[in-house]
Parts: sequence; structure tokens; C-alpha cells
Amino acid sequence: MKYYKLLLKSLLVAGFAFTLTACGDGDAENAGEELDEVMTDAGNAVEDACEDVKDGVNAEDKDC
Repeated sequence: MKYYKLLLKSLLVAGFAFTLTACGDGDAENAGEELDEVMTDAGNAVEDACEDVKDGVNAEDKDC
């Protein structure tokens, strides 16, 4: 029973290691850059919406 658990854990660790080495650095870097771009676009959209709302209610402070 002890050896079975040890073998199972070893296979699990080996599987994770194989999965991580199968991923290329370029794919992860590209995904990170795309995520940064999406987050920047979302932030700009929120800021634009905030400014539009403040323009609509004639707020004194136009900064968001």
C-alpha cells in the first residue's frame, strides 16, 4: 500500500512536470501580452464611461 501511494504520487509529479515542459515560452508570453492589452482596453472603456456620465450630469470635476 505504501509503495502504491508513492508510485501514484511520483506519476502525478511526473505528469505535472511533463505538462509544464510541453508549454513553450512564446505561448505564455503572447497570452500575457494579450491579457495586458485587454485589461488596458477595459480600463480605458471604464474611464470613458465615467467621463460620459459626468458630462451628462454636468459635474464640476470631470476627472475620473
